[in-house]
Amino acid sequence: MTPHIGAKPGDIAETVLMPGDPRRARWAAETFLTDPVCVNEVRGMLGFTGTWKGHRVTIHGSGMGMPSLSIYANELIREYGAKTLIRIGSAGAMLDRVKVRDIVIAMTASTMSTPSRGFFREMQFAPCADYGLLEKAVAAARANGTPTHVGGIYSADVFYDERPDLNEVLARHGTLCVEMEAAELYTVAARLGARALAILTISDHLITHEALPAEDRERSFGTMVEIALQAAFS
Repeated sequence: MTPHIGAKPGDIAETVLMPGDPRRARWAAETFLTDPVCVNEVRGMLGFTGTWKGHRVTIHGSGMGMPSLSIYANELIREYGAKTLIRIGSAGAMLDRVKVRDIVIAMTASTMSTPSRGFFREMQFAPCADYGLLEKAVAAARANGTPTHVGGIYSADVFYDERPDLNEVLARHGTLCVEMEAAELYTVAARLGARALAILTISDHLITHEALPAEDRERSFGTMVEIALQAAFS
């Protein structure tokens, strides 16, 4: 057990899918896993372990923002031996060509700051995905016929952004979307020798202001979970 995860030794699989919302972790586990068992509910952050096509998988919430994700990623890797962590979450599109319901697979994640910034001091570390996972996720998305974009994303420190100038600069440099966790996930995984990837569903659009209704989100997010599982075990 750790301060934030009440799972027993052996309860956590080596492959962990990490949605931000713990209720989405429950939904994904009940929808995609065989015989899922709740292995954590400390502070309401739910985690479930089951199997997918015979492979053990844990689906564990990360909470919102990089500080929260950093806690869970560190504990999952250091204390429970997780080796592959895949973020499955929502994002806001920053380019016209990226549409609501599209999938974004994050090659890199730019950010203004992360909890790991103190490690690097003056260095601007470039957090990136594990290439093997990225390659398999792209292949799975293409095989499914899912509209998919691969490239750089932006991991923001705040949800209520008041920097339209920054958004314009990021879009000018081809940044596909904005979310709040991937940069720290990539950094922690690199530091601790784990594999990491972020697969995101576009739930809203910063330019058109289109947004998925709440009732449509789970149906749209299912594709992202399938791609993550195929990438982890193909």
